Amino acid sequence: MFKIKLLFGLVLSIGSLSMALAQEKPNIIFILTDDQRFDAIGYAGNQFVETPQMDDLAKSGTYFNSAIVTTPICAASRASILTGLHERAHNFNFQTGNIREEYMANSYPTLLKNNGYHTGFYGKYGVRYNDLDKQFDEYESYDRNNRYKDRRGYYYKTIDNDTVHLTRYTGQKALDFIDTNATNKKPFCLSLSFSAPHAHDGAPEQYFWQDTTDNLLADTTIPGPELGDDKYFDAQPEIVKKGFNWLRWTWRYDTPEKYQHSLKGYYRMISGIDFEIAKIREKLKEKGVDKNTVIIVMGDNGYFLGERKLAGKWLMYDNSIRVPLIVFDPRENQHQDIDDMVLNIDVPQTIADLAGVKAPSTWQGKSLMPIVKKETNTIARDTILIEHIWNFSEIPPSEGVRTEEWKYFRYVNDQSIEELYNLKKDPQEVKNLIGKKKYKEVADKLRAKLDELIKNNSNEYRAAPTDLTVELIREPSTDVEIFDLKPEFGWTVPLGSKFQGAYQILVASNKKDIDQNNGNIWDSGRVASTKSTDVEYAGNPLEIGKTYYWKVRIWEQENRLVD
Repeated sequence: MFKIKLLFGLVLSIGSLSMALAQEKPNIIFILTDDQRFDAIGYAGNQFVETPQMDDLAKSGTYFNSAIVTTPICAASRASILTGLHERAHNFNFQTGNIREEYMANSYPTLLKNNGYHTGFYGKYGVRYNDLDKQFDEYESYDRNNRYKDRRGYYYKTIDNDTVHLTRYTGQKALDFIDTNATNKKPFCLSLSFSAPHAHDGAPEQYFWQDTTDNLLADTTIPGPELGDDKYFDAQPEIVKKGFNWLRWTWRYDTPEKYQHSLKGYYRMISGIDFEIAKIREKLKEKGVDKNTVIIVMGDNGYFLGERKLAGKWLMYDNSIRVPLIVFDPRENQHQDIDDMVLNIDVPQTIADLAGVKAPSTWQGKSLMPIVKKETNTIARDTILIEHIWNFSEIPPSEGVRTEEWKYFRYVNDQSIEELYNLKKDPQEVKNLIGKKKYKEVADKLRAKLDELIKNNSNEYRAAPTDLTVELIREPSTDVEIFDLKPEFGWTVPLGSKFQGAYQILVASNKKDIDQNNGNIWDSGRVASTKSTDVEYAGNPLEIGKTYYWKVRIWEQENRLVD
């Protein structure tokens, strides 16, 4: 009888120990907002937006003053947050097929789910992927309803038969999740992705907020945008001036009335999210898990609020790439402001570190926890890669690098369009120093660093076509006389692409233009075709005795573009 009691007591002790070990791991709530730029938070000194909860988290935790997204667009940024990879590596954006399964198998929610965490997701997933059940124990993916060109885009979900704003709905899903899982034997990781404050693009009003924030800014007139003069718009390259950044400015900011409506709507929607964070924090206290729940708050990309007569994001200016980022760990209970450049790809590393899970070696970010814990005061990163390489006609792709002092970027489809700024002397990025002799060495170094980072953050799936041939001549790098004025091109599709869905050929009259991706003789544009041999030149007639240069790139079967 004594032996039986002893054995039973031992089993109880082991069970209690396993529960205690489970509880040592913190719960994690990751809150992602849509289009909230770096200064759209009270803590950053913005007097027009009310964010008491975000401010309190910042004052009580670690606030990153220079948080940056590696790609300023929701689809690619969210893919980077899930996978820990630059856009150049995961190669996912709008108009591509599903993100690659091998990357999602290593995503942070999958990692935590497979290592003892109960995972949940609610809100705008924003990445094309069919197997959310592999990542989350419970989830619901939804976003603005684009079938409706009015307020119903944000008001179509219901709670107890009442139609509510998506922000309120996401907040309620969070409360229900915490109610159910706070006493679970497993720690939980809840990812919340609010659609706000994203404009509802199809609606003339653009912004829709809840009644709870209707009174905010009611008697306030917000000053016009800095850099609102025409000269700042006129300084943009033609490919930007004719693109979506300007078009969306006409939707939101081109009259004083639109400007006031849009900015107030933008700030009211952020305050609506803040209201939900208050309820979430109160629920954590009610369930007794607030002291062991880490809260991370971040924006998915920056945003233009009329500066340079632009709206949206996509470009390499700080308005577009910088976001708020807060890591509040109640176990540390110490505030600090960090000026180092940290990235969206650092978030999955941080979550894995918090969970005590080894991050995959393929991830390209760094954990922020050594900074949060004050084990170090630096991320030890001097230069970052920033890029928006989705090839879309209305949003010119660009790529660049940023240091604490300098920013250099160029437009991918015509690399002769370059910009260089000294961020310390010119934080608003209005004095383009490219082409000035005094800064040639700086520009050359940053170009070289950009090329290095592009190479380091690429992979086999980005490999360019090989075996380029003209009229079946195998050595295009040597001088060869060609008298055929309608040559035929060929190439081999790289193994990583498997199949070709489209191609683009550039022909230039000189090496400088072809190196800058400028097909000044012929640009085929995107041609949907699987053909990779006997592709005939279709530009203006070539001249006998002249030398020409050419390049080709392809879109693979999932419409992902390679180098």
